[in-house]
Amino acid sequence: MPVTNKTSSPQPRKSRAIGTKSLPTPEEIAFRAYQIYLDRNGAPGNAFEDWTRAERELLAGALKPRRKPSPKSQAA
Repeated sequence: MPVTNKTSSPQPRKSRAIGTKSLPTPEEIAFRAYQIYLDRNGAPGNAFEDWTRAERELLAGALKPRRKPSPKSQAA
């Protein structure tokens, strides 16, 4: 009788995280790209360039290390 391993079934993929921040979702990138389009007052542009710029900006924000609060800014 064959032995089946229940742990071999595919597991749902979790979002990749860097530190405590997760990478931007496609929806977040699309929203930022739309904001870039609106910043141009809706003038024709390149959707791919808007997308890659949005992706770069959001990734840069996700990759920035978070600073620890200084002793002065911590609640007493």
